[in-house]
Amino acid sequence: MLNYKLRGIIMKEKIYDNRELSWLKFNERVLEEAEDKTVPLLERLIFATIFQTNLDEFFMVRVGSIFDQMIVDKEYRENKTKMTSQQQLDAIFKRVREIEPQKDRAYNKIMGELSDYGIEWVRFDDATDEEKNFLELYFKKEIRPLIMPLVLDKRNPFPFLANKEVYAIVHLEGKSSTKLGVIPVENTFERMIPLGNNGLRFMLIEDLILHFAETVFKNYNTIDKVLIRITRNADITVEEALFDQEVDFRDVMEELIKKRKKLAPVRMQLSNKFSQSALEYLCKKLNLDEEQIYYANAPLDITFSYKLADLSENENLRFRKLIPQKPISIALSRPMITQIKARDILLSFPYESIKPFIRLLNEAAVDKNVVSIKITLYRLARNSQIIEALINAAENGKQVLVLVELRARFDEENNIGWSKRLQRAGCTVIYGPQDLKVHSKLLLITNKIGDKVEYITQIGTGNYNEKTSALYTDLSLMTANTQIGIEASRVFDALSTGTLVEQSENLLVAPLCLQNRILEMIDDEIKYAQEGEPAYIGLKLNSLTDKTIINRLIKASQAGVKIELLVRGICCLVSGIKGYTENITVMSIVGRYLEHSRIYIFGSEERQRLYISSADFMTRNTKRRIEVATPIHDEKIRNRIWDMFKTMLKDNVKVRIQMPDGKYIRQAKPKEASKLLNSQEYFFEEAIKKAETKEVQAKRRKATKVKGKADTETL
Repeated sequence: MLNYKLRGIIMKEKIYDNRELSWLKFNERVLEEAEDKTVPLLERLIFATIFQTNLDEFFMVRVGSIFDQMIVDKEYRENKTKMTSQQQLDAIFKRVREIEPQKDRAYNKIMGELSDYGIEWVRFDDATDEEKNFLELYFKKEIRPLIMPLVLDKRNPFPFLANKEVYAIVHLEGKSSTKLGVIPVENTFERMIPLGNNGLRFMLIEDLILHFAETVFKNYNTIDKVLIRITRNADITVEEALFDQEVDFRDVMEELIKKRKKLAPVRMQLSNKFSQSALEYLCKKLNLDEEQIYYANAPLDITFSYKLADLSENENLRFRKLIPQKPISIALSRPMITQIKARDILLSFPYESIKPFIRLLNEAAVDKNVVSIKITLYRLARNSQIIEALINAAENGKQVLVLVELRARFDEENNIGWSKRLQRAGCTVIYGPQDLKVHSKLLLITNKIGDKVEYITQIGTGNYNEKTSALYTDLSLMTANTQIGIEASRVFDALSTGTLVEQSENLLVAPLCLQNRILEMIDDEIKYAQEGEPAYIGLKLNSLTDKTIINRLIKASQAGVKIELLVRGICCLVSGIKGYTENITVMSIVGRYLEHSRIYIFGSEERQRLYISSADFMTRNTKRRIEVATPIHDEKIRNRIWDMFKTMLKDNVKVRIQMPDGKYIRQAKPKEASKLLNSQEYFFEEAIKKAETKEVQAKRRKATKVKGKADTETL
């Protein structure tokens, strides 16, 4: 009997994947794009960079939080695979050690191929004699006077090594103890030293500093030298103790940002093997174990790839330039509010432009009937037109309420600055509930025409950010539906008063009425399946980790509900396991654009309920954030989103399919080019065709109108 129980436990654990290991699988899919020969070379280099920056953030946030958890409770086990914190760390370190060399190989292969196009990363020993002379002179005159070397011994305390900064470390010969020389590679230096071809042939500043490091410590004998890069824990939280009626929340966040920069190291990267005694000394001073040390065969930081891509004018090395199109559903000659009152409008980014949404805000800022504008802001573009429109509205006497989420990770400083500027302009700025991030993408414009109040509501899946709207796939609904407007108003009332929305008929609003409504709709499909009726669930998410929802999906699968999941990133549910998840398919699309839209579909086409949302099915989203999902009532828009969802399921170029062992594989591509379907390229081509057709039709109408006028004048 015990064996059967044990077998059941083992089987049940296979249904779940560990969150952190699932995320690493996602980042491997990103790395696959760096190795894909059909992707242009500089784009492949950028994918390798995205892999690196993703991994940096993973160590800073996720690995950092696991270390914190160990301090609080060493016996803690995560709730799906039951791994302890130490087991998770061991598995993470092991897997990263396996895949990091893959990134280095990809980088070196890409750079080797780029050399055919005159793009060359040069090491000192590979430079020409003329270049070596130039580099030596450049170091002496431009770099040496500005660097601040330090010898570490018993008299000098170990310095603070900043997060993600590169340092040259020199092992110096000492009489009785280890001495280290440290040279910070200051970020004030130009990272890429141009050697030719308009800067496309270059040397990295850290390589040059390391090469001449002995000359900096010329009174010592050099035993060894290496470049290092530290990654620090950045998982800051807002301690309750910091909340005080006398303290502004913005001041609290500014203090926490300063604190983040000084948190404990969680990883050290080295450019090469290093003297064992010196390495042990570093590990002791940084409180790092050997398993947290990683050796690289590529630059420790390859973010210079973005500048390299900008320098190159070879169009064959980049993706074909695609510009977000004018939506065919929107007329330039009519006000946005008038068009939205006539029918719901959907924008699909990056295939369609965000400009109509900005136009809506700009028009509302000067519309005499608009009395108030309310919006939630999470991440913004550097030169945000949204901010300018809100300021303009406030200066025109509109009531402008802006919730600025100061806890948007790594955007805190930007958001603090925006909040101050909005406040100075006369906007009412709020920060939201004490313990819940506000992640919803919600705008409410209130009009008053006589005694009648009307609402224009916008609900989206992505941030109000002009830059990312051209890089991320997102959906944005603009509607004049009165009931949705009333419920959106309740959301803003709750945000302003520090309460939560406890009930709503149309909108799904986390944390109190989103997860429970999702579970109810899953249960409805289970009932249909049990009664022998067609039952269906389709979900497009960034991540799926909420165990309550996962377990209900497993139950639905066991009841015979067909479930199709498009999950870009983390998926803690393992599909295709007989008796448990055999009716569930999990796919992941990783391509040119970041898949970011969230779509929930419940029911067969005849009775389909479809929502778009800001919320992933992660516990942090469903229970610990303010999120909003909106139903799609307009039949044409619902059919459009449904067609998009089905098209993504048919993708056979950028899709990966999850196997019952939790691994993701690419399906074999059709040999005929006509049968290849890259869903992202397909959507862009469709948007271009529709825009061109509309433009041709407009020209014809204009020509006909001119001709008719000429004929009339002739008569």
